[in-house]
Amino acid sequence: MSPARLATRSLTAGYGQEPVLCDLDLEVPAGAVTTLIGPNGCGKSTLLKSLCGLLPYEGTVELEGRDLRGIRRPDRARRLTMLPQAPVAPEGLTVAGLVARGRHPYQSWMSRWSAQDEQEVRRALHATGLSHLGTRPISALSGGQRQRVWIAMALAQDTPTLLLDEPTTYLDLAYSIEVLRLVRRLQSEQGKTVVMVLHDLNLAIRFSDHLVVLGDGVVAAQGTPQDVVTPELLHEVFGLDALVVQDPATGGPLIVPR
Repeated sequence: MSPARLATRSLTAGYGQEPVLCDLDLEVPAGAVTTLIGPNGCGKSTLLKSLCGLLPYEGTVELEGRDLRGIRRPDRARRLTMLPQAPVAPEGLTVAGLVARGRHPYQSWMSRWSAQDEQEVRRALHATGLSHLGTRPISALSGGQRQRVWIAMALAQDTPTLLLDEPTTYLDLAYSIEVLRLVRRLQSEQGKTVVMVLHDLNLAIRFSDHLVVLGDGVVAAQGTPQDVVTPELLHEVFGLDALVVQDPATGGPLIVPR
């Protein structure tokens, strides 16, 4: 496994008196696609928010070997970006206008919009196949296109690590695969470290290098899809009675409910 890009030590986090995550230890490998899976309410989104400091927590979160609390917010925003679940764009904003917002961490009263900013926006639009839609209003796009614009904004932020909370929410299967293929290209062609939450287990298996299975606020299993996905784990964590067979398209595991 690659060195850890993100790590947690004794992480405890939640939204009230009762924690959702309890003493959780985790290492996220650099330069890989890691997907968090688990039943509803197990803490997937809570973990993602904790990894970028959006949620108060106890314990330690490390980014590139440094305590997250010791990294200034502007520096953190240049190393790590998170795309929340179902984000909403301001009315009337264009594709290029939204993508340009990814450059905010590099702006200040001393450093205004630059040629570098313009180049990064163009690069992000090209990488997501949106160059021809730069002047199009966000509201005029399809669901898959809209999700690609949000990913382009995260790309324009130009961070080595991307956190994606359910990037296929509200998308049909064709658009979901389109978005996940883009995620895979970002990892394989640009070396991005990606951590995402997915509900569809077979899509998680197909598009991930590393799976983290959460159950009752702790890590139930982690590793490659081949190592992690077993009938016993599916029954224990998800309450699912299923076969695990070989995917004829990829050679990896494929879940077939009984």
